[in-house]
Amino acid sequence: MRVELHNIVKRYGSKTALNVPRWTANPGEVVGLVGSNGAGKTTFLRLVLNLLRAESGHIEIDGAPIVKNESWKARAGSYLDASFLIDFLTPVEYFRFVGAVYGFENGAAEEAITPYRNLLPFLATEATHYIRELSTGNAKKVGIVSAMFCSPQLLILDEPFANLDPPSQIRLKRHIRRLSEQHGTTMIISSHDIGHVTEVCSRITLLDRGVIVRDEETSPETLSELEQYFSA
Repeated sequence: MRVELHNIVKRYGSKTALNVPRWTANPGEVVGLVGSNGAGKTTFLRLVLNLLRAESGHIEIDGAPIVKNESWKARAGSYLDASFLIDFLTPVEYFRFVGAVYGFENGAAEEAITPYRNLLPFLATEATHYIRELSTGNAKKVGIVSAMFCSPQLLILDEPFANLDPPSQIRLKRHIRRLSEQHGTTMIISSHDIGHVTEVCSRITLLDRGVIVRDEETSPETLSELEQYFSA
């Protein structure tokens, strides 16, 4: 899927949180969104998902404005924070609920999560626990898997590596690569961990106080250049 931002301005009161004249993610591209706290990353993602409205400008997915054509939602997966979860369900109940939203028939959701079982080892002992009873990291894994198991054409994740243990971070990166290589999924991944995003993303967009100050394909020098930028 192709995502385009045109002359986007988002304000909170008198503060301009985001000012993006133009930005595009091409089909199959994996874009890392990086920046300091308050740079506008989460606002950026929420605007793309049509969870916020900009004061001016518009966003298109596959050439159609997102506010006028919602067909893209059936082909998109996302997880930004715990508010996306229904915490009085067990993980499997939640996967079934999400699967039903995407039109999965009975039992299909459990089958679809099979490739992601290595992110969900806690199901062996906590399958009957409600999501609210899980650790922060395990609940987050439920949210991430729910965004990925439908093999979306557009995947949006906010800080997916935070609160995950090292084995889960490694496995998540493998799943991101698999979705990109096997399904051609367009991805926008926001993270403070510039090591992880430069490893899995083909392009890095750097936000600073709501403005894009760098937008380049990832290279062997990208990580050191970002480290230099943030240490200045």
